Amino acid sequence: MVGSFVLEGPIRLSGSVKISGAKNAALPVLAAIPLVKGETVLHNVPRLEDVFTMIQILESLGISSRWDGNTLILKNNGLRTNEVPYELVRKMRASFNVLGPVTVSAGEARVPQPGGCAIGVRPVNFHIEALKTLGFDLEVNHGVVEAKIGRVSEGEVKTVSFPQPSVGATEHTMTTAAAMEGVEVTITNAAQEPEIVDLQNFLNMCGAKIEGAGTSTLLVKGVKTLSGCEYTIMNDRIEAGTYLIAGAATGGNVVVEDVEPEHLKALLDAFERAGVPHEVGDTWIRVIPGGEYRPIHLEVQPYPGFPTDLQPQITAMFSTVRGVSVIREHVFRNRFHHVPELNRMGASISVEDGTAVIEGVDKLLGAPVEATDLRAAAALVIAGLMAEGKTIISRIEHIFRGYENVLEKFRALGAQIDYLVDE
Repeated sequence: MVGSFVLEGPIRLSGSVKISGAKNAALPVLAAIPLVKGETVLHNVPRLEDVFTMIQILESLGISSRWDGNTLILKNNGLRTNEVPYELVRKMRASFNVLGPVTVSAGEARVPQPGGCAIGVRPVNFHIEALKTLGFDLEVNHGVVEAKIGRVSEGEVKTVSFPQPSVGATEHTMTTAAAMEGVEVTITNAAQEPEIVDLQNFLNMCGAKIEGAGTSTLLVKGVKTLSGCEYTIMNDRIEAGTYLIAGAATGGNVVVEDVEPEHLKALLDAFERAGVPHEVGDTWIRVIPGGEYRPIHLEVQPYPGFPTDLQPQITAMFSTVRGVSVIREHVFRNRFHHVPELNRMGASISVEDGTAVIEGVDKLLGAPVEATDLRAAAALVIAGLMAEGKTIISRIEHIFRGYENVLEKFRALGAQIDYLVDE
């Protein structure tokens, strides 16, 4: 549903917000379901557009689903097809991760290549090369990847080494290998995100034999069968970081609850260097009003570095921090589509070769702006809360892909936001 947010600012956010289940943990778990026989019960699943899309993909394969609050019950009694419709894959890149699981489950699969992405080129060649290393026969015909399981020998040892860490390719490879009986796979230069640890925990509860998640080397010993289990998805560190940045950017007093502070160590380090007052508990973090923030130089890196999914939001925050801040994006070098929109609101940000140079201005001014992707949408909401006057953010539907109950949560913190659905 296409629509706009209308915000009135400036506002100091105040209050507490409970963090939902992690989209980036739920999606790879759902992508594994074609391999998991019987009933799987997943708790703490966020009700988001991307999650709904992945469920549609599973249902197109013959897997049933039903909701009970934020619990999702899935039943896989055998796939009725090995093809995934393009109209579903095109909506979300994470859907490509069903290719390996469907191929292992059905012997072969046909999955369209995902489309382009607003935050930069994210080719699936790492995925394809990894699956070839596992013994898959792969061809791309008319934009569709056709995969077949090759002959696999008992006790075969394989090594998948990524040129650079890739979250999606790491998840795809470990999930696929988990159900390849008799094969032992070592994944090197693996991504280390907490969501990969969550996926390992889920798969192992289903009977997989995986170790090493959270480090750069994973060991997967393929088993014959994965069986359904009951599992609770981890909470969303990116959602938590977004509300913390919104609190800090507005000079507010905001507590995020149900969070693992260790997962946000890079953000808390940035807050420390910038002089953002904050407190940390066992399962909560609070930003506190006070003081003038300092500009910083920030390197956006794979985990445990500063997350690319929080870069647009913190760019908005530093747009009004006196002095010059520099943000270098090493994950998605083109992820700066939010910058022209922030500049429309009075920011002074220049971008060249993956680096944003931010000259802090006294204030932002409300303006009509356009959200180009999920995290850019979040950044523009933060900017609208900081800005003087009315901000209208069009194409705001992106934000519903990654933030559960976003309107209710921001309103509970004192934000004045209206949602207008386009006619």
